[in-house]
Amino acid sequence: MDTFLKQLVNGLSLGSIYALIALGYTMVYGIVKLINFAHGDVMMVGAYTGYFVLMRLGTTPFGLACAFLAAMVVCSLLSLLIERCAYRPLRNAPRLNSLITAIAVELILQNVMRVLPFVGPNPRQFPTMETKVFTFLTANYPAGLISISNVQLVVIISSAVLMLILNYVINYTKTGRAMRAVSFDMGAASLMGVNVNRTIATTFVIGSILAGAGGVLYATAYPQVDPFMGYIPGLKAFVAAVLGGIGSVPGAMLGGIILGIAETMTKAYFKYSQYADAISYCILILILLVKPAGLLGKKRVVKV
Repeated sequence: MDTFLKQLVNGLSLGSIYALIALGYTMVYGIVKLINFAHGDVMMVGAYTGYFVLMRLGTTPFGLACAFLAAMVVCSLLSLLIERCAYRPLRNAPRLNSLITAIAVELILQNVMRVLPFVGPNPRQFPTMETKVFTFLTANYPAGLISISNVQLVVIISSAVLMLILNYVINYTKTGRAMRAVSFDMGAASLMGVNVNRTIATTFVIGSILAGAGGVLYATAYPQVDPFMGYIPGLKAFVAAVLGGIGSVPGAMLGGIILGIAETMTKAYFKYSQYADAISYCILILILLVKPAGLLGKKRVVKV
């Protein structure tokens, strides 16, 4: 039971990061029906931004807060550039064109970071705060302990706060109403006075802010950064978005948590930890076979 509880905490920590990244996938898809495969590499840029800030300011609470803020700002500006230059001109083009462009943007970000003189292709150790482990007695298992580190606390609490803020923005603000209107019917929203271009750009910015925070959190939990670090977490976050229901914000949160827990439990209870990566893609195939719309997704009828 002690091992199970520890792995559950690890799974919640990892799943929270997947959920943050998955939210960017699902929000963009919900608005423009685009799978933004460059999203994981936006997360990578956020991780590098946090790295340079922490190297300058140190691993203090103030330095970590500045790293979060800087990563969010840089990623939001980067997303505006990508949306304006790469995706907006192809908005009315066939979806395959946009998909290929997203893959091209992903490769461009990876290789640009590789050749930048202050980044380079080699992995770097991410500066992290001193690890402290807190233990708590459980109510139902007096003999057992739940152990959680301050890094895991930062990851889980930060992710939860950002998700709550996102939920408030989507459901209780004018911007959120515009996003929901454009998602439901872009043409009708435009006729009702909604600035569609601004709303789509805002959606990219919000998703990239979450990706930037996710990049810092991921590098804090797994302290190493390199130009290709966003590929696997981005791919798994996409699986989480599909698992929860692509286009559903609560589904992306749920899918990320489920995927994180499944991955850590696989590492803990299977003989070969390499199965942890395979389980993610097995879950994707299974959910597409059994419930293609995802756990919280809704079936949509496409008129032709």
